[in-house]
Amino acid sequence: MTARILVVDNVLPNVKLLEAKLSREYYDVLTATNGPDALEIIEREVPDIILLDVMTPGMDGFEVCAQIKANPNLMHIPVVMVTALSDTSDRVRGLEAGADDFLTKPANDITLFARVRSLIRLKIMMDESRLREATSGSFGMAEPEDDDLNVDGGRILVVEDREIYARNINQALQDDHTVTMAISADAAIEAAKTGNVDLIIVSLSLQDTDGLRLCSHLRSMEESRQAPILILVDDTLDQMESLVKGLDLGVNEYLIRPVDQNELMARCRNQLRRKKYEDRLRSNYHMSMTLAVTDPLTGLYNRRYLETHLENLMQRANLENKPVGLLAFDIDHFKVVNDTHGHAAGDEVLKEFAARVKRYVRFIDLAARTGGEEFVVIMADSTRETCVAVAERLREAIAESAVPVPDQGIETPITVSIGVTISQGDGDSPANIMRRGDEALYEAKNSGRDRVVCDAPDEPLASAQDA
Repeated sequence: MTARILVVDNVLPNVKLLEAKLSREYYDVLTATNGPDALEIIEREVPDIILLDVMTPGMDGFEVCAQIKANPNLMHIPVVMVTALSDTSDRVRGLEAGADDFLTKPANDITLFARVRSLIRLKIMMDESRLREATSGSFGMAEPEDDDLNVDGGRILVVEDREIYARNINQALQDDHTVTMAISADAAIEAAKTGNVDLIIVSLSLQDTDGLRLCSHLRSMEESRQAPILILVDDTLDQMESLVKGLDLGVNEYLIRPVDQNELMARCRNQLRRKKYEDRLRSNYHMSMTLAVTDPLTGLYNRRYLETHLENLMQRANLENKPVGLLAFDIDHFKVVNDTHGHAAGDEVLKEFAARVKRYVRFIDLAARTGGEEFVVIMADSTRETCVAVAERLREAIAESAVPVPDQGIETPITVSIGVTISQGDGDSPANIMRRGDEALYEAKNSGRDRVVCDAPDEPLASAQDA
């Protein structure tokens, strides 16, 4: 997972050391040594994550963070404060300024990199949601943004089986939020199944269950997968190793015991605020897009939405120098299905075909029906190799089993031909990438169908199967 990271520190050796460590992990690293320069770089480059020292000249890190979070175009960039300040009051001040985490120097490399990976994943998902909301907004269908992100009244589930710890957490949160206590994994799962949970706090010191396994289970449940998870860990070697695993599993936040109540409340507020914003994005997206920009037969996006989304994605890709992949495909010999079994059977084939497409492309990819039996998948930030691998997986899934037509009691086999292309950097356009995808698709059909053809003849990525 690559990303652009801005390192801000007034001590040049610290900058160089962190830049070298991050570069070894294949991150693209930007640097600044003071607050004003950092803000200028952020406006110009829009990094994916910011590692910010508090003691920066001209403007301290708290003020830099506050300005970032006050800018609607930048507020979604994760900020991690990495500083020598270790007082709890400094951590709370940083969190209240909007920082996503506050790490004390010298930061453990393993923990730091795990946190970076975790925040980058969250930002990728947030960027995709914001991009889709921007697409719906361009049709004039999204509701105006509500700047009120008051998080009082949050519904918090606390999983802690040690009475004194549970009592302290409840005491810190009960005045502002509705707190549900659970002392076992089974009780926590039952509470989460109600779907009425905005934040889950899980102790990794539970006596009768593995806290990380519980986190993984909660993250996989439909009712709780959108709820942020905060874990409580003891300051021991094995628990710090569990912390790193937790961040890689999708845990959003953590606290190391002994827990300061003010820090607990600050971290909870940040997570509840993020959850409320993400819920609003999802609500706007589903409400405004479902009827207007989806194909009524297959449930995939229609051509109108595809073209607008692709234009927005290409603009962002040109700015950030990240490739966009496109898969163009249609069902082989589909006219034969209609002529032999009728249009009702053809509709059943199209619906099942679309369902398989949904299952075998990534969550962040966009699948659309562009007309008849023709479809397109747009893959953000994807290499040619990734696009071809997804296309092959999809081709195999389509061909491996026939499509049932319940009304006629029959099954009809189908195959698909797929053309693959990726964007070619600054200056490329949606029209050009669509044209190249169509040309690769025509080549796939003309060379025998049931195959994937990539528009890069110098790279041996095309594969073929006998029709």
